[in-house]
Amino acid sequence: MSDCLFCKFVRKEIPTRVVFEDDSCLAFEDINPKAPVHVLVIPKKHVASINVMTMEDEAVLGHLAFAARQIALEKKIDQSGYRAVFNTGPDAGQSVFHIHLHLLGGRPLAWPPG
Repeated sequence: MSDCLFCKFVRKEIPTRVVFEDDSCLAFEDINPKAPVHVLVIPKKHVASINVMTMEDEAVLGHLAFAARQIALEKKIDQSGYRAVFNTGPDAGQSVFHIHLHLLGGRPLAWPPG
């Protein structure tokens, strides 16, 4: 999708603070972090939300979780704990309609979250 902010990050049209990248995903620091570690992990393929994903997207979303694990190891939050969250739709707080996993950690996280 040409006007999607996250697609512009994938195409390198807008710079961002990349922390991980491979053939199918890109991870970057959130510009408004809610924890000391707050990274967004996105597929390079545009998928607006979980609500519109297809069976062919299943492997890509699993890969996002794997990438989040790798980043948690690199950021040294794997032992203390972290949260991996998909917000789906406006009521859940999704503001960019390109599916993304929030990786949060580096401090105790309260429950329920919001």
